[in-house]
Formats: sequence, C-alpha cells, structure tokens
Amino acid sequence: MKIGFLFAGQGAQHPGMGKDFYEHYDCARAVYDSVDIDIDVKQLCFAGTQEELNDTAVAQPCILTTSSAIVSVLRAHGIEASAVAGLSLGEYSALAYAGVFTPAQGASLVRARGKIMAEALPAGTSGMAAVLNTEASVIREVCEEVRTIGVCEIANYNCPGQIVISGQKAAVEAATEKLKERGASRVIPLAVSGAFHTSLLQEASQKLEQVLQTYTFASPGVPVIANVSGVQETRDLKEVLKEQICHSVQFTQSIETMLAMGIDTFIEIGPGHSLSGFVRKTSRDVKTYSIDTVADMEKVLQEVHAHEC
Repeated sequence: MKIGFLFAGQGAQHPGMGKDFYEHYDCARAVYDSVDIDIDVKQLCFAGTQEELNDTAVAQPCILTTSSAIVSVLRAHGIEASAVAGLSLGEYSALAYAGVFTPAQGASLVRARGKIMAEALPAGTSGMAAVLNTEASVIREVCEEVRTIGVCEIANYNCPGQIVISGQKAAVEAATEKLKERGASRVIPLAVSGAFHTSLLQEASQKLEQVLQTYTFASPGVPVIANVSGVQETRDLKEVLKEQICHSVQFTQSIETMLAMGIDTFIEIGPGHSLSGFVRKTSRDVKTYSIDTVADMEKVLQEVHAHEC
C-alpha cells in the first residue's frame, strides 16, 4: 500500500465541520487551539452559519485548520503519505502537512489570501461553474466567444469529464448557455464567492506575493504536487503559490502524477467527498477514502491497519 493524501478546497465547507474531531482527539484539539488569527476559527467551524463559511476569507482558514486537525489524527496513528496534493486552497493544507509551515501559520497566510481574493472579486460580480462531459477544446472556444461580454476562462481541470469555468458573472452565464447548446450534459454553478484561478486575480497575485515574502518556508518533507503544473515543482514555492491564484488548476494531471509515483490508496482529507470522485474518474484501479467525520476516520484506521497486518 502506497498512500497519497488529497486536501479539500473551497465549496464543501459546512457548519459543524471538525467539531467531532475536536471533541474526540487531543491532537486535533491542539491544532485548533494553536490557530490565533483575527477571527474565531473554532466558533466559525463548529457553530458558524453556511453563509458565514461561504465567505472566502473565512472559508480558507477554517478549511485549512480542519484539514490539518484531521490529518494530525492519521499521523498520530502512524499513517503517513508518500505524496500529497490539494485542490486550490487545499494545496496550502498539503504544504502544512509537508512541514513547509505550521497549521497556525497556514491559517494566518490563507486568511490574508482570502481577504485579498475577496477584495479583488466583490461578492456577486463573478462566479464559477463545473462543465460535465465536454471537450476542453470546445470549452476554450466558448470562453473565447464570450470575451466581448467579459472574462471567462478554464479554472480547473478536475478529472476526465469535469472542467470548471470561472469569470465575470455575465460571461459565465453566457458561456453556460452556449455550452448547453454545444452538448454539455450539465453545467453546475459552484458555491464559491468569486472567479478564482483566472486573470481577474493578476493584481491579487502581486498582493499575495508581498504577503508570502513575510513568511519563512521550510523545505517540504514529502513530495507536494503543485496545482499550476500537476507535478512536483523545483521552483521557489512562493513563486508557485503566487502563480496558483490566477492560474488553471491541473488536478487531473496531479492525480496522474501521483498514480505514476505508485500511489494506490488515496485519502481525501477535509470537508466533502469530491476529490475521491475525481480520482475514481481518473483511475478505477485504486482505493479511495474520504475523511470528513470521526466515523470516516475510524473506518479508514480500521481498513488501513488491517491491510498493513
């Protein structure tokens, strides 16, 4: 068994996330208690409303903290990854696991990242939508066709059969209608607060760079597969993260890279189950698990340890 961890991005955050881990595991409690930023992450995770959690400047530190708390339990039980990746924000959770910075530093960093993104993309002006079962070339053509209306670009290559478009609201809506006319089986608006991973965040990437320069990064202790390229980057991590905010997420390629590394068991960490679905769409020959609750954790611990025996 060769294990890879996948860390959740935004979109699946929910009220109460991580509360059962805080109550059941000392190591998870220690992660939450270590985070000291200008919002009460514990209160928001455990008792916040969905509306509060959908604010990107809130969602980002809450998801990273929850993911870090969950993975601390795996680590405490001797389960480690041979490689890691994360979807968008999840890349920061992956870097925290790899020891590049602590969960507390990560929460502070993505809080700043979220504020920068929210400022660049006022609520209601932009959005994202998942396009199912449509060729990338067709999606690129449609994005080009709606340029007279506004920015609309491919933001995420999630898995075979699912690509996410992102941009200004009117342009995304126009592209949605055109894609349905071109045969897209479904186009699903996503529960995010802005057009992430597009050129609309070019200026934000410059501001993020300034924030990144105030942090000291350690070298990752485990291979981290980068969103921007879908491979393990040799470039400076701060440059990679600056680019990531306004660049397409190559998640299909990331999974394929991990498969080529021999990863045969993928454990998704954090709220939601979508990343496991992306893996299964990419390869039927691997085991996938998702950990969002203590019940999920107990199942994984039992099955992984049983396999090791």
